[in-house]
Amino acid sequence: MNIRIGNGYDIHRLVVGRPLILGGVEIFHELGLLGHSDADVLTHAIMDAMLGALSLGDIGHYFPPTDQEWAGADSTVLLAKVHQLVRERGWQISNIDSVVVAERPKLKPHIQTIRARLSSILELEPDQVSIKATTNEKLGPVGREEGMSAYAVVLLVSDN
Repeated sequence: MNIRIGNGYDIHRLVVGRPLILGGVEIFHELGLLGHSDADVLTHAIMDAMLGALSLGDIGHYFPPTDQEWAGADSTVLLAKVHQLVRERGWQISNIDSVVVAERPKLKPHIQTIRARLSSILELEPDQVSIKATTNEKLGPVGREEGMSAYAVVLLVSDN
């Protein structure tokens, strides 16, 4: 069995007038994430980890912010496309471990819903998708609630 590991990171500004979407789930909050697509930092970090594991570049290569086709795009649609790239190359996801860094809102009540959404899109069992949430202890731009970030690690396996 062959294994590959990839890591991903993403950060976006928090602004008024945009929805807050994490892992494909809209979460009620007075601020949302600003970006060319829906700015879903968790899904973006997971996609970059998947692509990185196979040395396929990053999401900007496949979905450039200069391309109007991806303006306002649902990141779970992009995630499904990245998953297809991984599968076409004979790999499958063993597990995902991720963390979202945000001062507010509290994410614990939403974790199971996000896990279910992502595991469904990626054809995984929910226990293969770990999502943790933490704060930045009021430090830096995330701590000042100027933005939100996410980190992800993905383990891919193949019988090839």
